Amino acid sequence: MTLDGGRLNFGFDRFSGLYLWALFIIVFGILKPSTFLTLDTAHSVASQQAISAMLGLALIVPLAAGVYDLSIGATANLAAVTAAWLQTNHGMPILPAIAISILAGVAIGIVNGFVTVVLGVNPFIATLGMATIVSAVQNIVSGQEQPLPPTAPFWSKLTQHQVFGFQIVVLYLVVLAVILWWVLDHTPAGRYLYAVGGNSDAARLSGVRTQRWVWLSLIASGGVSALAGVLFCSLSGPSLTFGPALLLPAFAAAFLGSTQLKPGRFNVWGTLLAVYILATGVRGMELLTSVSWLNDMFNGVALIAAVAFAVWRQDRVRHPRFGDAAPDDTAPGHGDPGSGEPSLAASPRTDPGASS
Repeated sequence: MTLDGGRLNFGFDRFSGLYLWALFIIVFGILKPSTFLTLDTAHSVASQQAISAMLGLALIVPLAAGVYDLSIGATANLAAVTAAWLQTNHGMPILPAIAISILAGVAIGIVNGFVTVVLGVNPFIATLGMATIVSAVQNIVSGQEQPLPPTAPFWSKLTQHQVFGFQIVVLYLVVLAVILWWVLDHTPAGRYLYAVGGNSDAARLSGVRTQRWVWLSLIASGGVSALAGVLFCSLSGPSLTFGPALLLPAFAAAFLGSTQLKPGRFNVWGTLLAVYILATGVRGMELLTSVSWLNDMFNGVALIAAVAFAVWRQDRVRHPRFGDAAPDDTAPGHGDPGSGEPSLAASPRTDPGASS
């Protein structure tokens, strides 16, 4: 809470998610104290949402560069099936199977980048088409039959080993988040990605090789998505359908996260915050009502609300009302062409092939 121009500022523009999270905890804690306010609930929510959170982090890398990647769910699914199939059908050791599965995700990112950058296809269309191709490849690999889960003890311990009461997959999520946060917020690579996403023409005229960074963002997205898929397979077993079901939660977390902590910018900690806000609300409502459609409802409403809020915020910054303080064009994060802040009022940049 601070004073802003003589008025109290409770930080709702940046920390509204924290207030909402606290409200969920208080309300559901009062209504269901014996089941909601337990360490078991905290541990299960943390581990169950770790894979969704990883896919959300994979998504924000291309979103920072102004492009969509709709193939992350299919990529994760293919990696999971491949890791299990190589071990159970071909007797491959665990680590080589994991490496090949992640490399498959990287290859998908390379192809996505080629279609988007070299062929000039709209990334929305390119990655949507790639998602269907990857699903077809998955059916070829699996023979349309769900692979048997690997039986090696190390395979299950890879994600289910306990650390301070949490499954170790939560620790992997934290490590991945720290790495991506450091890259996006504290390296030239991150500044270039945000610059390309904020205004690709200005970035190109400033000497940034925009095509390269779009391509690299899609490669990173593919690799992280594949890693998430492998960990899902270790945590929950192989599945032919889990990936597409995680696409909407990933987008909901990314866009809701862009309204938190650094409003108007896709960011790591905002995305993680959004994942666990939604998960807490869903778990509380499930304990109260025991209905099965709440997860989809929460994610759909969150995605629409987040984008609507982003549009409203950018309109207010660009066209301040009488009496509002004008935005400081010299400060970063105000939607100016050089700030690297991606525009949420419109779709991400759709013509990466037009820049150099």
